[in-house]
Amino acid sequence: MTTILGISAFYHDSAAALVRDGGIVAAAQEERFTRKKADARFPTNAVAYCLHEARVRPEQIDYVAFYEKPITKFGRLLESYLAIAPSGLRSWLSAIPTWLKERLWLEDTIRREMNLPSRVPVLFPEHHESHAASAFFPSPFSSAAILTVDGVGEWATTTIGRGQDSHVELLQELRFPHSLGLLYSAFTYYTGFKINSGEYKVMGLAPYGRPIYTQRILNEVIDLREDGSLRLNLDYFNFLKGLTMTSERFHALFGGPPRQPESRVTQREMDLARSIQDVCELAMLRMARHARRTTGERRLCPAGGVALNCVANGQILGEGIFEDGVWIQPAAGDAGGALGAALTIWHHFLKQPRTPEPEDSMQRACLGPAFDDDEIERFLKSRGAVYERLTTEDLLAATVDALVDEAVVGWFQGRMEFGPRALGGRSILGDSRSPRMQSTMNLKIKFRESFRPFAPVVLRECAQEYFDLAQDSPYMLLVGEVREHLRLELPPEAEGLWGIDLLNMRRSQIPAVTHVDYSARVQTVDERNGLYYELLRRFYERTGCPVLVNTSFNVRGEPIVCRPEEAYTCFMRTNIDVLVMGSFVLRKAVQPTWDENEKSWQGEFALD
Repeated sequence: MTTILGISAFYHDSAAALVRDGGIVAAAQEERFTRKKADARFPTNAVAYCLHEARVRPEQIDYVAFYEKPITKFGRLLESYLAIAPSGLRSWLSAIPTWLKERLWLEDTIRREMNLPSRVPVLFPEHHESHAASAFFPSPFSSAAILTVDGVGEWATTTIGRGQDSHVELLQELRFPHSLGLLYSAFTYYTGFKINSGEYKVMGLAPYGRPIYTQRILNEVIDLREDGSLRLNLDYFNFLKGLTMTSERFHALFGGPPRQPESRVTQREMDLARSIQDVCELAMLRMARHARRTTGERRLCPAGGVALNCVANGQILGEGIFEDGVWIQPAAGDAGGALGAALTIWHHFLKQPRTPEPEDSMQRACLGPAFDDDEIERFLKSRGAVYERLTTEDLLAATVDALVDEAVVGWFQGRMEFGPRALGGRSILGDSRSPRMQSTMNLKIKFRESFRPFAPVVLRECAQEYFDLAQDSPYMLLVGEVREHLRLELPPEAEGLWGIDLLNMRRSQIPAVTHVDYSARVQTVDERNGLYYELLRRFYERTGCPVLVNTSFNVRGEPIVCRPEEAYTCFMRTNIDVLVMGSFVLRKAVQPTWDENEKSWQGEFALD
């Protein structure tokens, strides 16, 4: 057996993934263990978990793969700074210490952090090669076009490629500093959200706005060609010269300085969000059409951070550019690069064959840690929690009862998801029919911005009845519209409202998952989703509705929960009514008083 460990680290959302004889054994992000959102440090805990899951020690690994080439990336940084010197001095002085101390000596860091023997090779695929591999190799396709779009790797910011059997070839690339990902991140920064994590907030804010800046962006800020290639007008950006994304000229073009984080969101931010989202969708559609023409393929596999823009994905699917479907890597960002790096070694370096699985080989993205009932009960007893241990049938019945009563349910079952979406392993669930569920979850559970929509999870066999979606969406990476027959006419008082007030206007028969433009980021589930599917099926039998609200089990600013301790803590600190964890049901009303000062229960993975 050949065991390959993939690693992504040091820039954003570091992760580890382990592949054995081409099969995916485990994958997880470091943030889930350290509880630091988008943790970019070396993924010590994620590595330890992967080794634990595979039951191997570091010296038993055959290869370690890092998801990009640090020397090449450093060369790009050096060349870029020299080209604008002395203008970029502050940025250079900020970046160079980390490079000289850590990133240039990455192989040494890997060996030291893992206690890895010198006989184990450490290999370095390219950044976008890792993205492309993560997109194609786990897919159900024997051949496909590949489109990778993100901020920047070594030099590439966008690539078009083709996957065929066990080989991925990158055919064309767009190079730094011209980047759709950096453009979107610039508007994320300008509208007051955090880059590399707030882009999805911009996407969620966009339906409230008007596209009044779209043409201004296309005329002044970006030269977007018919083939999807683009050039940024660098006079409007500051990421080369300074420590911010946008320049004073950018601020003058769009009417003032960036919004201060946590300040009130105004109509300007809504309009900016809508405008940049429109530009993003236009660019992605052109890139997809060019990929179709270039490769001749009838299927598409996107990856890279921009592939998490599920509205753009829905546009590509809806346009029918790829007749035989689209498959998107559920961990499309940098975290997924760890998996792509490992698969690159297996198929390219070792030249091993590949047999696509009929659905895909991502195992519903449930590749993280699981905790059995004994572990969960041991923790609950340590906290003095009040709980019931139920049979599967009684557990499902009790959960459906709670959902029908409009309770908010924390759902902690099986292995944790890999990637940014909660897909039924670590989810918060609610009744999609409730007109109060939006405000309850946003303000009392998630403690987040009031304009944020929630996603529906729907039985696969009922999805077409409820949503206009051209294919299954098991990873919540496609947006479709709520069907016309489910929509309701808005009352006159809806005029002039926005945010949670507008979201709370009952606009369909499933108001809790219907955004203001009737869009929904859909997850479809079937028997392969196990207990999660069974819960939804029983809810459907009870209510006639096959749709629940599904949002990630966390509060704003924190990663999705990993262990029983974090699930219980989130349950106790918020207005979640019921926690269903393994075979156990906990009700908030009967729990002991929560003590914020109580020492946390520890259960980290550690390298042997």
